[in-house]
Parts: sequence; C-alpha cells; structure tokens
Amino acid sequence: MSYPDRAAPRRPGTVLAAAALLLVMAVGAVAYAVANLAVGGGTVDRFRDAAAQRTGASGGDIDQVAGLLRGSTVLAAVLGVLAALLLVGLAFGLLAGRSGARTATWVVAGTGLLCGCCGLAVLVGQRAVPLRLGADDRITADLLGLVGDAYPSWWIPVNATLSVAQILGYLVVAVLLTLPSSGAFLRRRTAPLRLSGYGSTVSGATAPGPTPWGPPPGLNPPSSVPPATPPGGFPPPPEDRR
Repeated sequence: MSYPDRAAPRRPGTVLAAAALLLVMAVGAVAYAVANLAVGGGTVDRFRDAAAQRTGASGGDIDQVAGLLRGSTVLAAVLGVLAALLLVGLAFGLLAGRSGARTATWVVAGTGLLCGCCGLAVLVGQRAVPLRLGADDRITADLLGLVGDAYPSWWIPVNATLSVAQILGYLVVAVLLTLPSSGAFLRRRTAPLRLSGYGSTVSGATAPGPTPWGPPPGLNPPSSVPPATPPGGFPPPPEDRR
C-alpha cells in the first residue's frame, strides 16, 4: 500500500516577506494608536489655553472644537488597533497558504494606499494652504487654525513619515503577492491520492488500502469458484474416484 506525501509545501520567500511586512505594519499601527492617545490629552489642553488667550471665542465654541479634537484622537486610535488586527489576520492567512488571504490583502492594500495618499495630501494642504472661511465663521477659522499648533512640533513630521511608509509598505506587499512564486503557493490544490490495487483516486483524503487477508470492504466474495480452464479451452478430465 502506498502512502501520500504529507510534507507541507515550503513557503516561498515572497510570501514570508509579505507576511513579515504586514506584521511590522501592524506593530506600527498599534504604536501609533498608543502615541495618539498619549499626545491627545496635552494637545487638547494646549489648544484650550491658546484659544482662550489668542481668540475672542466663547467657552462653548472652544469646548466644541476641543471635543471634536478629542473625539478624532480616540477614533484614530481605535482605527489603528482594528487595522493592526486585520493586518495580523492577513499575515497568518498568507502563511497558511489561503488563496482568499491574498485577495483580501490586495483589497486592504488598495484601501491603505488610498488612505495614505489622502492623509499625506491633508497634511501638506494644512501647511501650504491656510484655512479660509467667511467673515461670519472667522472665530471657527481661528480655532481650527490653532489645532495644528497645539500638537507637539514633531507630531506633523512623524505623521507625514508614517503616511509615506504606509504607502510604500502596502505597495511592496501587493507587488510581492503578484509574483509567480507567491501565486503558485497560494493557488495550490491538494493532489489526488491514488489507492494502490484499486485504480481509483480520492482527492484530499486518505482511504484504507486492500488488506492481505480478504477482499476490499463492501465486496462480497463469490459463493463458489469455478475450476480453472487450462490453455486450449478444454475442461479438465474428471477425477478418478476409484
């Protein structure tokens, strides 16, 4: 009886590199979420002090913008943790050889590229083009203009760097998964198992072979076995019972 080869297929370096990069990006997302929460409290306090000293906004207007700033900080942290969990799941799916994980990774990579480009554009736009509103919204414009100054001086450059790293990371992962070695590993199929002695195949399963002491399971032996006919087609002579 022959046994199928049960050795697991070897993961190509392209899949390992893509999964490792996803895990690194997941760690970065968690670190960004923690840093965002750590910086958020001081940022809100600095914004309140600057708004009270440099603008004529009422306490209600300041509280409204401060609440928006605090809510955006918490939302960014939650999204960072969820993104990290998603990236970890995709990485382990790729390592397990699931073809659906590659498709999902391409979708996530495309979404990440879009978000990274939008985030970078917003950061550049805030510095290059000041916010301009109508005369009736002058106070709101002044308050929103103080938000960027309330963050630490290193926060905006770090965000810009992370946006660029996010764009490059998703791009590299998408390219690695399009290579032939990745496709061959993630599109593999279970080879059919041939059962020795029967001439049949079973895909993805192990079936018992013939036993040396009887017919295969499910087959009843014949009630009587006719005598063998010698070459030439003539029956054997009757036995002499004298």
